[in-house]
Amino acid sequence: MTARVFGVTGWKNSGKTTLVEALVRELTVRGWRVATVKHAHHDFDIDKEGTDSFRHRKAGASEVAIVSGRRWALMHELGKEEEPTLEEVLSRLSPADLVLVEGYKRGSHRKIEARRMEAKDRSPLTATDSNIAAIAADHPVSGETVPVFSLDDITGITDFIEHETGLR
Repeated sequence: MTARVFGVTGWKNSGKTTLVEALVRELTVRGWRVATVKHAHHDFDIDKEGTDSFRHRKAGASEVAIVSGRRWALMHELGKEEEPTLEEVLSRLSPADLVLVEGYKRGSHRKIEARRMEAKDRSPLTATDSNIAAIAADHPVSGETVPVFSLDDITGITDFIEHETGLR
């Protein structure tokens, strides 16, 4: 498992995915190898009906690997198994300089809270999560004890994450 893990958390529509995308872009431009973990709260599928791998899974395969000269993917059907913990998922990743984790609101890793006016809920997560190291918001934020960044200050947020994780 990579020792450097940093999260982006927030309520639905708070800008998490857009922020992670921008951070990955900036971190890789700076020369870091970055992996990501995205937590989904709903049923999802990365495979399309009718493909060979989809047909393998529907036939009952517990794992299906798809391999080509450009990429490979492994899909694991949980069936009656519990959802794996973040730590279990991290242990299966290839080595990287940093793993950015999107979601996992209740995780014990350090994270930045994304806040947008259009979010489903605007209750501050900092009130109940001491692992939130900073806030990135699209509106003025006051009364917080952690650093507050503009949601579009990707350079500043990336600098902060590099410092927090010991990359720099």
